[in-house]
Amino acid sequence: MDAVRVSRHVFFLAAALLFAGSVAATILGCASMSSMGVMPMPGGWTMSMAWMRMPGQTWAGAASMFLGMWVVMMVAMMLPSLIPMLWRYREAVAANGARLGGLTAVVGAAYFVVWTAFGLAAFPIGVALSALAMRQPELSRAVPVAIGLVVLGAGGLQLTAWKARRLECCREASDRTLPADAATAWRHGVRLGLDCVRCCAPLTAILLVIGVMDLRAMLVVTAAITIERLAPAGPAVARATGAVVIGAGLILLARAVVG
Repeated sequence: MDAVRVSRHVFFLAAALLFAGSVAATILGCASMSSMGVMPMPGGWTMSMAWMRMPGQTWAGAASMFLGMWVVMMVAMMLPSLIPMLWRYREAVAANGARLGGLTAVVGAAYFVVWTAFGLAAFPIGVALSALAMRQPELSRAVPVAIGLVVLGAGGLQLTAWKARRLECCREASDRTLPADAATAWRHGVRLGLDCVRCCAPLTAILLVIGVMDLRAMLVVTAAITIERLAPAGPAVARATGAVVIGAGLILLARAVVG
C-alpha cells in the first residue's frame, strides 16, 4: 500500500510540475511574441506575428519557433484533461506489475506527438493564408467575416451528436487490463491524441482564428475543454459552450458587416 501511495504522489507531483513549467513557458513565449507587435490589416483586424518570419529568420527557423511554442502551449492547455486519462491507463496496466512511470511517460509523449503533428500541419496553412491576405487587400477585408463564420461553425459543431460521440471517446474509462509494454503504451497514447484532436477541433479552430498566441483566448479555450471533458454533465457543458460560441460568432459577423 505504501508503494502505491508513493507512486500516486509521484505521478501527481510530476504532472503538477510539468503543468506549472508549461504555463510559465507559455506566458513567457506569448509575452515575447506580443513584444514584437501585430500588423494592422485592411478590414480592421490585426495579424499575429506567429505566422510571419522575424528579420533575418529562415522559414525553417520560423516553423521551429512556432512548433516549439505550440507544443508548450498544448501541454499547458491539454494536461488538465489528460491527467485523468493517464491515471486510468496506469490502473489498466498496474495489474501486470508494470513500471508505471516509464509507460505513463510513453503514453503522454505519444499523445503530444499527435498534437505536434496538428501544429505542424496548421503552420503552413496559417502562413499561406496570411501571405494571401497581405497581398490581396480585398481578401484581407473579408477576414473578419471569415473569422465570424469559423466561430459560428465551431459553435454549431458543439451542439451536434458528432461532438457528443467524440467527447464520449475522450471520457470513457478502460474496462480491461492492457499489456504493459512500450509499443502498446505508444499506440494507446496516439489513440488518445487522435480522439482528443477530433473532440477539441471546434474549440481549437477558434483559438487559431482568434489568436493562437493570445493568452486570454488560450485561457477561455482551456477552461472550456477541461470542463466539458471532466464535468459529470460533459455533453451538456459542450452544448452550453456551443450556444455561447454561436452568440459570439453572430456578434463578430455583425461587427464585420457593419464595420
